[in-house]
Amino acid sequence: MKSALFDMTGKVAVVTGATKGIGRAIAEAMAEAGARVVISSRKPESCEQVATAIRDKGHQAIGVPCHIGKKEDLERLVAATRQQWGQIDVLVCNAAVNPHFGPMQSLSDDAFSKVMDTNVRSNLWLCNMVIPEMAARRDGAVVIVSSIAGFKGTDKLGIYAISKAADMQLARNLAVEWGPSNVRVNCIAPAIVRTDFARALWENPEILKAAEETYALRRIGEPEDVSGVAVMFASRAGNWITGQTIVVDGGYMAGGGGSI
Repeated sequence: MKSALFDMTGKVAVVTGATKGIGRAIAEAMAEAGARVVISSRKPESCEQVATAIRDKGHQAIGVPCHIGKKEDLERLVAATRQQWGQIDVLVCNAAVNPHFGPMQSLSDDAFSKVMDTNVRSNLWLCNMVIPEMAARRDGAVVIVSSIAGFKGTDKLGIYAISKAADMQLARNLAVEWGPSNVRVNCIAPAIVRTDFARALWENPEILKAAEETYALRRIGEPEDVSGVAVMFASRAGNWITGQTIVVDGGYMAGGGGSI
C-alpha cells in the first residue's frame, strides 16, 4: 500500500534529462507514486522509449523532446504538457552539462558559457515559465538536481561545481520569492552516482577507490538512491520544506572527504 504522505496521484511532473541516470530514476519513482510524468531530453526516440516503458508498467507518461539550452524548446515543453494534462504540479530540473574536466586554468570561454547557461540560466527560464501557474493554484514543487561539488573546491570539476552552487542559491531565492504562494523549491545534491554523466569519475579506478574509501557506506550511489528524495520533496511529505539542499552522498560529507 502507498503511504498517503508520498502519494502523487493526480500530479503532473515534468522531468528534464529523464531518459537515463538520475532523471530516469526520478521519473520512474514519481510514476510509481501515481504521478503523470513527462519524459524530456534532447532525443525524441529516447523520450518515447522511456515513456513507453513506464506506460507498460501501468503508469501514465509521455515523451517530449527538449534541448534545455534553447528557450523556445522549453516553451514547447511547457505548452505540450499543458495541452496533454492541463497543468504542471511538479518540475524537476535535472538536465545538465559538463564539457570540461580538469583545472579551471584550461577552461575555455565557450565551455564556461555553456555550463552556466545550461545548468543555471535554463533552470531559471523553466522555473519562470512554470512557477506562476503553481502560484495561481497555491500549490507546487520544484526540485533542482545540484551536486555535492557545489560545496567544496575541486581541481577537476571547477566550473561544474560553480554552476551547482549557483543552483542551490537559485533554489533559495525562488523559495523566498514564491513561498507566500505555497510553491516549494529545493535541491538535491548527490555525490558520485553510477550514471553515464559521471562516467569519467567512476570509471577512473583511482577516483572510484578514493570515493569508496571516503564514503561512510563504502560505495558510490545508484540512480535509485536519489529518486526517493525527489518524491519526498514533490509529495505531501515535503509540504513544509523549501529553500533546502538535501545531500545524498553515502556519508561522504559526514566524513570530511576530499574534493570528489
